[in-house]
Amino acid sequence: MRSAPPRVSECIEPAVTGLGYEFVGAEYLSESGQRVLRVYIDAEKGIDVDDCAKVSHQISGVLDVEDPIREVYTLEVSSPGIDRPLFTPVQFERFVGKKVRLKLALAVLGRKNFTGELVETNETGVVVDVDGEAYDIDWTVINEARLVPQF
Repeated sequence: MRSAPPRVSECIEPAVTGLGYEFVGAEYLSESGQRVLRVYIDAEKGIDVDDCAKVSHQISGVLDVEDPIREVYTLEVSSPGIDRPLFTPVQFERFVGKKVRLKLALAVLGRKNFTGELVETNETGVVVDVDGEAYDIDWTVINEARLVPQF
């Protein structure tokens, strides 16, 4: 999955949880030629801009001290939103039965994009039902996973 390097998550997760928030995950990516570290947080009450600012301030200090990323980047802290990203097997398990969109690093049966119901998770990956056809997708090929909002 398109997550930040493990060292980054190891540095910031304790700071996020120490403030009483759930650390959903972090992405490190390039957008419009700039590097961005995007950290997703959640809480039972939901997340507002003040929560994001508080967490941003806290993890900024941790990142400055630990310095797990040696290049210039922009830090963003966000709620997961309605199209919540999924980073870990535990998160996938939590959303079994929901509609997901997967983008793969390698094609499975000629496809790199899947949108369907998350049927199950297991040790090797997930099973997604797309229009009545089940696809077994290995954890190692999932580049990005998000919930698909249902209205």
